[in-house]
Amino acid sequence: MGIDKNVSLLEKEMRLKKEEEELLREQINNRVFFTTFEKAIDFCRSNSLWPVSFGLACCAIEMMASGGAKYDISRFGYEVFRPSPRHADVMIVAGTVTEKMAPLLKHLYDQMPEPKYVIAMGSCAISGGPFADSYSVVRGVDEIVPVDVIVPGCPPRPEALIDGFLSLKEKVRNPEVAKVRRNV
Repeated sequence: MGIDKNVSLLEKEMRLKKEEEELLREQINNRVFFTTFEKAIDFCRSNSLWPVSFGLACCAIEMMASGGAKYDISRFGYEVFRPSPRHADVMIVAGTVTEKMAPLLKHLYDQMPEPKYVIAMGSCAISGGPFADSYSVVRGVDEIVPVDVIVPGCPPRPEALIDGFLSLKEKVRNPEVAKVRRNV
């Protein structure tokens, strides 16, 4: 009688141990994932984009409004507008770029650390807008610096800028899919 009781206790113990091992394997499969170092860096980069603003005209007002309480760009982690290009990795060009301002824009872009991205906000930054025929207006900021995301509109709404940030986030997270230029 005593031996049968010990055998059933051993069987019970082994069954519990086996269930614990299965539970542990299931937890590991649900919580642990494997990736490459580069993909992990891209994931971290995409969630910590720090913009430097280059507001030149009416689009800059909409850019400022996106940081307000109504649109709250901070819920996506982009509210830290840097005062210095040396601390930023995204430049938002919002407004009309003139020939006189172009060298300054290029200078600020060159001061940004790698990797760096540019968002052209508004029709003036994208193509010169209604002032494209003027002798002093640059017909698109892409003539000065490479542009990664365009946010169309005159002026674009704050929701459009948030959408531009989210599309840049996807490009940074998946560079081989989005064909983001890689500055190596």
